[in-house]
Amino acid sequence: MSKKKIKANLIGNMGFEMDLDGHKFITDAAEKIGGNNLGPRPKQLMLAALIGCTGIDIMSILKKMRVELDDFNIEVEADNTEEHPKVYENIHLNFIFKGKDLPKDKIEKAVSLSQEKYCGVSAMLKKATSVTYDIVYEEQN
Repeated sequence: MSKKKIKANLIGNMGFEMDLDGHKFITDAAEKIGGNNLGPRPKQLMLAALIGCTGIDIMSILKKMRVELDDFNIEVEADNTEEHPKVYENIHLNFIFKGKDLPKDKIEKAVSLSQEKYCGVSAMLKKATSVTYDIVYEEQN
């Protein structure tokens, strides 16, 4: 088992600057609740992490399968509960593949492998809520 340690330094009223493997970024709160809006909200980063994790998996798998795409986009939607602690539930991913003569069987296998075996972010989120997905194909001429 390996450990990961991240240190955060307070900047402004509610902002935190962090360094992840040499990549600095800031999270902050909205001005209306006392923050300075210096960066994204921490909870939104969970959805961004999900997109990044599964996207990297899928592209890695498709490259090994020698699948060529014109473009690939991922959208995520999540319902935010009304009561505190406000959490995401019913997270849904849309995988949008663009290209000519897309090999749907390979794409479906890559997405499934990511969501069922490789994406650690998805696996963690599935312990707390449902994570579903759709695959959309946009054939290019």
